[in-house]
Amino acid sequence: MNARLIAIAVTAIMTKNVMAQEHAQRKPRIPFKTDTMMVHDPVMAYEDGTYYIYSTGMGIQAATSTDRKTWTVHPEGLLRDIPAWTHDSVPGFERHIWAPDIIRWHGKWWLTYSCSTFGKNGSAIGLMSNSTLNPSSPNYHWEDLGCLVCSKEGRDNWNAIDPNIIIDENDQGWMVWGSFWDGIQIAPLETSGSTLRLAGAPRTLARRHVPGSKFAEPNPTSQFAGRNAIEAPFIMKKGRYYYLFVSWDYCCRGSKSNYRVAVGRSQSVAGPYLDKDGLNMLYGGGYLLAEGDKKIYEAMGHCSAYTINGEDLFLCHGYSIEKGGASLLVQKKMSWQDDWPILVP
Repeated sequence: MNARLIAIAVTAIMTKNVMAQEHAQRKPRIPFKTDTMMVHDPVMAYEDGTYYIYSTGMGIQAATSTDRKTWTVHPEGLLRDIPAWTHDSVPGFERHIWAPDIIRWHGKWWLTYSCSTFGKNGSAIGLMSNSTLNPSSPNYHWEDLGCLVCSKEGRDNWNAIDPNIIIDENDQGWMVWGSFWDGIQIAPLETSGSTLRLAGAPRTLARRHVPGSKFAEPNPTSQFAGRNAIEAPFIMKKGRYYYLFVSWDYCCRGSKSNYRVAVGRSQSVAGPYLDKDGLNMLYGGGYLLAEGDKKIYEAMGHCSAYTINGEDLFLCHGYSIEKGGASLLVQKKMSWQDDWPILVP
């Protein structure tokens, strides 16, 4: 066989392989039911009798349930087509979207999500909106609204990941976000046409350690990441207080994870948030709420908290000891004592 025929044969084989790969990529992945859901960074929404969980995954992992016991996981992901701007804004980002958040406000569902690469603070927070969460509805369509905020290595001392939107008593929107570096950030939001945008510069709301602290150990997960081991902020309003939940220490290490959840409270959404001893979370304060029990979970963190159907709910992921450090959905009810949350066993 001469060189030309060999080249044609090789090209045909390569084309066939590419077509097969593309066909496999297009082949729908079937939803499945489970009562033990593997999940990372879960948030919840409720609409028309159905609970929706969105979490870290390829194109944002989605699951639905009517009883919060048996879940239907939709492995296709929420975003089939990743917006092109995400690749332009975050070098190295592809399809693995982190830590979404969702809230209903002004008649729409607003979903924020994180585009990043592990251990670096060149990141971006994207925004989408939809009128309904039900994929069977004729009005179901996620509209890409672009980048809400981004961080650049060497420019910003914070990381644009782990967003959470909270609406205050004056119908003013706020977003908290952040991971490591100088800690948790907060900024007000404003509506702009059919989208949202930041209405002010971010400022630091909470840290794991004060700058220059001798207790800030080297980061074991990445040589590029900061040592200020705090992330995953989530604010919940209950009674006269706003509660800021954060995750301390390190996730994503399976059985070696030491993630845990701390909380502070404030009568203003913009803080300051104080713990039970009155220590400001800006200077390392925080009341420890959840951690691994060393029996079922080695560690747990990245939480969300809601009042849904009259119940106060706490969600997070836990690193299962029985399953070798796999990350599983944890759901607990919350009660309150002296205006502080307590997780019901």
